[in-house]
Amino acid sequence: MMAFWRVGIAALALLSGLATAASREVRPLNEGWLFSKSDAGAAMSPNFDDKSWRPVQLPHDWSQEEPFSANYGSGNGYAAGGVGWYRKRFQLDASQRGRLVSVEFDGIYEHSQVWINGQYVGGRPFGYSSFALNLTPYLRFDAPNVIAVRVDHSRQTDSRFYSGSGIYRLARLVITAPIHIAQWGSFVRTPVVSAANSKVQVDTEVVNTTAKAQSLSLLSELLDPQGRVVARLESSLQLTAGEGRSFAQAMSVARPQRWSLESPALYTLRQQLRQGDRVLDEAGTPFGIRTARFDPDRGFFLNDQPLKIKGVCLHHDAGSLGAAVPESVLERRLIKLRDMGVNAIRTSHNPPAPELLALTDKLGLLVQAEAFDEFAPTKRKWIAGWNVGEPGRHGYGESFEAWGVRDIEDMVKRDRNHPSIIMWSIGNEVDYANDPFSHPVLGKKYRPENPPASELVRLGKPLVAAVKRMDSSRPVTAAMAHVEMSDAVGFGDILDIAGYNYQELRYAADHAAKPRRVIYGSENRHDYSAWAVVRDTDYISGQFLWTGIDYLGEAGRWPLRAADFGLLDLASFRKPRGAFRESLWSEKPMVYIAAALQSAQLNASQSGQGTPLLDQQRRAKVEEHWNWPAGATVTVSAYSNCDEIQLLLNGQVIGSQPRSAAVEGVFTWTVPYQAGELKAMGLRGGKPVAEFVLKTAGPAARIALSSEVAGDGVAHVEYRIVDAQGVRVPDADQRITFSLQGPLEILGIGNGNLADVDDPRDAVHATYQGRGLAVLRNKAGAGARTLQASAPGLASAQIDLGGAP
Repeated sequence: MMAFWRVGIAALALLSGLATAASREVRPLNEGWLFSKSDAGAAMSPNFDDKSWRPVQLPHDWSQEEPFSANYGSGNGYAAGGVGWYRKRFQLDASQRGRLVSVEFDGIYEHSQVWINGQYVGGRPFGYSSFALNLTPYLRFDAPNVIAVRVDHSRQTDSRFYSGSGIYRLARLVITAPIHIAQWGSFVRTPVVSAANSKVQVDTEVVNTTAKAQSLSLLSELLDPQGRVVARLESSLQLTAGEGRSFAQAMSVARPQRWSLESPALYTLRQQLRQGDRVLDEAGTPFGIRTARFDPDRGFFLNDQPLKIKGVCLHHDAGSLGAAVPESVLERRLIKLRDMGVNAIRTSHNPPAPELLALTDKLGLLVQAEAFDEFAPTKRKWIAGWNVGEPGRHGYGESFEAWGVRDIEDMVKRDRNHPSIIMWSIGNEVDYANDPFSHPVLGKKYRPENPPASELVRLGKPLVAAVKRMDSSRPVTAAMAHVEMSDAVGFGDILDIAGYNYQELRYAADHAAKPRRVIYGSENRHDYSAWAVVRDTDYISGQFLWTGIDYLGEAGRWPLRAADFGLLDLASFRKPRGAFRESLWSEKPMVYIAAALQSAQLNASQSGQGTPLLDQQRRAKVEEHWNWPAGATVTVSAYSNCDEIQLLLNGQVIGSQPRSAAVEGVFTWTVPYQAGELKAMGLRGGKPVAEFVLKTAGPAARIALSSEVAGDGVAHVEYRIVDAQGVRVPDADQRITFSLQGPLEILGIGNGNLADVDDPRDAVHATYQGRGLAVLRNKAGAGARTLQASAPGLASAQIDLGGAP
């Protein structure tokens, strides 16, 4: 929502010509923090000596800054937790006396406590909740103010996946008049939409903190995607002393530009709260005009058109960056997924950063927004490795009964204006058998000493009610791991739509038994068959693959730090599995080839990329290279959405196969290996429309660099080890030294290796499969910015990353 405030207020100033500082001021609070990984007992005091603390910039994740260790938990990627403190000074002008000042945090992991000038003002146990705290009573106008934040992640084994530690999302000061629009107080709905007209319902919560009754007016304007005012309404408001109340306004938009995947048109609600000629507050809220509905027999419809949900689950980390992820990194990853045919994201298993939802709105991606990974009591948290040894039992479940309703209310209230969100999920696998709930329907696996599964209903009903209070326009769901147990106690019946995790075999029988139930795959393997049933069955709305991108945590034994289920690896390089999914989901003509030794005994349906479970990372891989032993026989796997595939080796046609020859979506050839060039051609109507080439790499000769520099000053630099002809050398896994010139800093350097335990902030890092990714950020200052990469025995490389005046 705060991303909305930033966009909306900027648009407001541009379009209205009013100075935003006269009413509402939003001041970024991301630079100038001091940090100490310690538990200094008096650090909340404004006079505390913090000269030895080091400066950091938000977002900040200290878990990525300390050595990884087998002594930490595998669930959290063998990364450190602990206790840390943050302090920041800021100045207020005397002219701001009498105004309300709050601090807003998008996420602090976890158990945060916040002080202003030594006075405690609040905090949040849940590390994924956004929250605001009123600082006004304790502010100074004649001296610097000091915010101090204590973060307690000493329960380090509290998550099944990587969480990060610290103020890992953005923060800001918000300064308003005593009479103002509440935080997340504007809610836009489009209850009736047609090609000719859309009704727009605006509910605005206005707060009067004064001791007097107030007569006000609220001006609301709707701006189309081109910035033109297309509807306008001004309403008179009356508020008693100390009252906060919601006011409804109804407008209509003729010939609306509907938000869709192909054309994600965004309107803006521009508002001014007035008292006479004086503007007390103003806000801008992007929204979309669209319809979304689920039908138990016909599936999902967007703007009354049937649409299969081709989704992926995403955790919030970004490989070497940990949990502190700049917006441009999120955007780059989402675009890569979208270009592969993905049209939906499941925020597994917690509220995401506000920036991610602003991006899904902009890019045309659907979202299942999820709240929790557990209710109460807690789930198992693996320490020595996934499903290995004795688990830990710390986690959000310890705070759930006290905070669950508040946390889900805030999630929905913050995010309900996003047109990309099509459903709210109250939880992920909260019904996992015996973790912790049990029921006699489990048969021999029933554990009567465990909490009864009926607790799912008791704990779930208040969450459903909370979502409905905040937003009744979208359905409520949950990702169920054991539908039979959930149905035995009625948990599935409290949901609007039912998410099935890995239970495709239940679809037909459950549809027959419960014909009014909406069923979709909330979490699915990459198997071809799991997609085929969605594709071929009208009443199955879609699926969400586990996962879109490899992620930290939920790891095996040390030194494996991550899980390898993604279409992209930890450094966002496309895996063969990603190309396979692209062949199933993308409309753009494509072809891809990868290979393995014939002895690998490929099984396409198990992985979506034709690989058995052989190596320590649990999946041997078909590989994207053409370097094999002399005299070997190689199995070539091709993935394509074309009508025909033609395979050529060193210019000679090996053979052609029609699309009907693919087995579970995979074309295969058995080829005697010859060094040189292997090419696949994709044909439609007998004409080539796509091609993909693998070349034999010679000895490693040099380093190659390529970069993308985003508008927020973040550079993504791909580094590769190549031969004399520029072909990536697939087994050149060696250490590269990076040298930065100019005002640049390293955010993270990494690769796709699940067992990479190097410091991601260090200037020396290895390649994996001959490549890696360095993410850098501009620092303040003038001068050219360049990156040089060198390694023994290789020609070095240098790349220009731009300059600053």
